[in-house]
Amino acid sequence: MLGNLCLHLNLFLDDLLKSKNELIQILADFTLFSFDNLYLIKLIAKMSTAFLTAIAVIMCILFRILNVNSQPLKPSVWCLDQQFLDCIYKIAPVLREPYVPTRLWGFSGHVQTVLHSIVGRVKCPWPLGERVYLLLQDGSTLTYDLYQPINEAEDDVTIAICPGIGNTSESVYIRTFVHYSQVHGYRCAVLNHIGALNSVQVTSTRIFSYGHTDDFSDMIDNLHKKYPNSRIVAVGFSLGGNLVTKYMGESAKSKPHTILGGISICQGYNAEEGTKWLLNWQNFRRFYLYVMTENVKSIILKHRHVLLSDEVKQRHNLNEREIIAAATLPELDEAYTRRVHNFSTTQELYKWSSSLHFLNNIEKPMIFINAKDDPLVPEELLPPIKEFALSRPNTAYIELAHGGHLGFYEGGLIYPNPVTWLDRTVVAMVGSIVMLHMDAAVGVQKVGYE
Repeated sequence: MLGNLCLHLNLFLDDLLKSKNELIQILADFTLFSFDNLYLIKLIAKMSTAFLTAIAVIMCILFRILNVNSQPLKPSVWCLDQQFLDCIYKIAPVLREPYVPTRLWGFSGHVQTVLHSIVGRVKCPWPLGERVYLLLQDGSTLTYDLYQPINEAEDDVTIAICPGIGNTSESVYIRTFVHYSQVHGYRCAVLNHIGALNSVQVTSTRIFSYGHTDDFSDMIDNLHKKYPNSRIVAVGFSLGGNLVTKYMGESAKSKPHTILGGISICQGYNAEEGTKWLLNWQNFRRFYLYVMTENVKSIILKHRHVLLSDEVKQRHNLNEREIIAAATLPELDEAYTRRVHNFSTTQELYKWSSSLHFLNNIEKPMIFINAKDDPLVPEELLPPIKEFALSRPNTAYIELAHGGHLGFYEGGLIYPNPVTWLDRTVVAMVGSIVMLHMDAAVGVQKVGYE
């Protein structure tokens, strides 16, 4: 389609140029036009042709970037457990239907990702909740926001949400998801990554990191104390997806028996390999890496009076100039993160952080979601999770052809629907995990009666 478009544009420009040459020749035959006037006519003709050529080139590039020749496709699902899959399809029939992105730009993973980063969601609500403060053993001040359900539900279920890198309960996509969950009868608890909130000061020598699950674990434990009978489903976005998955697979970490399962969205699974891909300029990944690096760096510098005090710099051998000069996450991790977390190399840090190494220890149901056109998570990182989903019961991997990184906008020609495909689907999947647990409980009761 793109080739045909460019061909037609070239033919159109050739015809237009011939017509202009003929017009100039006709005008030259009249003595009414002076030499200067004819020169002006030729100049305008050349400028117009150059302008139209530029427009044609821009259109070709836009058609390529926007990927407008793509068609809506159904999600692909990898799942060994047919009973689990039937349960998912029953509560989330959206998985049997094609995902229809916003027509003009929704088929571009880059546009979806950039709009998610800049705009977040359209007509975003602002759910009302309470902020919970926890003082941790290492001196850190951890906060999470708690939102009660708007509509009553049959079961008491709490969705424990872990946002993406540097995000909080105030992030637009989190607010939309929380509100949609509340409407469907779920209580929500959103972890605020340490250092990310402007209104909460850092009180220890660290902020959040890609593999530090203690903060999420402390939130879960506090939720269990508040609501001991509430069933918990963990949901993680991007970095949060890695943290949720790693937490579910950390056998040494005690977990409340009320945790039913987890859902991971748009994570990369393997920090060791993922950083190598992000260092490449292919698919603009180096640009996205730069943006993420600047975001994390800005959080560190915002709290520099605590994180980069003379005592802290001496204790962890930190060089403030190297931290400020870091242009990529590996450089920032070398200058700051691995030192604060007491790792000898960044490779050790990345191996410890990667959820891939903790998958085999997961005992509860898990659902993983990724998009093939996610510019931050290349397809080469996805085969291990597909293999895992095909080897374990109560596990499913769902892959979409489009959606970008946490975008998944749908509907409309230019203006998308307020609720995204991701919001609708993840809330339905929470219901699937709850239903699976209820069915298992009923089965145990029947066996007991027999």
